Amino acid sequence: KSHISQVPLSDKKLMDVKLGELSSWAGTRDFTPNGIISAVRRGHDRFFNKYINVKKGGIGGIAMLLTGYVILSYVWEYDHIKHDRWRKYH
Repeated sequence: KSHISQVPLSDKKLMDVKLGELSSWAGTRDFTPNGIISAVRRGHDRFFNKYINVKKGGIGGIAMLLTGYVILSYVWEYDHIKHDRWRKYH
């Protein structure tokens, strides 16, 4: 007997979608500005409740935020850093 998922494709989370279903699943997502804003808000709420708003919090959530900030800053400034590397100082 094969196991067939009873959950509609539009209700599945990204981690539960099989690779062959990915394009169909992406077609069910809401890519309007309000849909994107609500998705970011849900992600923020999930992160905040899992890592920041806990009874015995550690440094994990803050460290992840700072690491993400450092990586994004480096990516945004990479062209400037690359040009400085090849410039001669004399």
